Amino acid sequence: MKAQPIARLIFCAVLLTALTAAGQVTTSAPYTVSTFANGVAGLYSQPDSIAVSGGFIFIGYSNGVAKDGSDGKSSTIVKYKTNGDVVTMWSVLGHNDGLRLNPQTKKLWSLQNEDGNPNLVIIDPATGPEAVYTFAPTAHGGGYDDIAFRGSDVFLSASNPSNNPNFSQAVVRATISGSMVNVTEVLNASAVATDIPTNTPLTLNLQDPDSMAFNQFGDLVLDSQADGELIIVHHLGAVDQSVYHLGLTLNGSGTQVDDTIVATSTHGTILVADRDAGSAGIIYAVSRNIFSPGSAYTAALTSVGALDFDTGIITNVVTGLVSPHGMAFVAK
Repeated sequence: MKAQPIARLIFCAVLLTALTAAGQVTTSAPYTVSTFANGVAGLYSQPDSIAVSGGFIFIGYSNGVAKDGSDGKSSTIVKYKTNGDVVTMWSVLGHNDGLRLNPQTKKLWSLQNEDGNPNLVIIDPATGPEAVYTFAPTAHGGGYDDIAFRGSDVFLSASNPSNNPNFSQAVVRATISGSMVNVTEVLNASAVATDIPTNTPLTLNLQDPDSMAFNQFGDLVLDSQADGELIIVHHLGAVDQSVYHLGLTLNGSGTQVDDTIVATSTHGTILVADRDAGSAGIIYAVSRNIFSPGSAYTAALTSVGALDFDTGIITNVVTGLVSPHGMAFVAK
């Protein structure tokens, strides 16, 4: 897991005019799109999770590794400057999917094997990976996909459940003891939720808990990817916890989604990892002259869209992508 020095790679941000495997990458005004970075065939490929810290961008490349780590191969975490220059890269055993900065320790948490046999690697952004942590067999039968921090609390999404209906954990609180990560359930996959557009109760059956993050109001926003829905949890883990449901639609139909992010500043850039574009994946930068702070964006099947949290309607702003997954907002 030692850092590997490499030749400095410069990827200039230029407006896209070339065809991708999915067709022409286009935007709706006032948005523009450019290339932030590319995967490198034979070195690192299939970008997904994106983390931003201390003026650097960290991107997890899964390299086609089995999602349960059963092939014994490794993913690559690449550290970039904000202009796309590569600084260094590290290898982590397994299929990386979750990558988040712990705001208290300023260290990077890298979560592997979302389909089973999960492990966690904690990385010092200055020096590289420090230790590997393992989990007991999971109650839901799968792995863990994403990480969200709130104060001293750490939460993980419980991905790839083995049962339908799913009455097991969907979100857990995680603590580290020795070399083990211990978890306790804070959200059940069959919780009762209030549907936001209709203000009526419904019982969840989360079959694909995936990416998650806390919004500007302190609520956890979790996507159940294949279910095409967001789950918003108010006062997560508290006695007065309340759960809300938002079904997502694109062009009038339900759609699978991945990361959902919000603009944290009027000026900045949305980074989106198009996992299967080009020969090894492409990370695009989506910009506009001014963002509305708190405006939400989500990655759908082949597009990035603006999301209305009142209705669940997604309006495309970037189309022609191959397989968009991880997203992050980089404020200026």
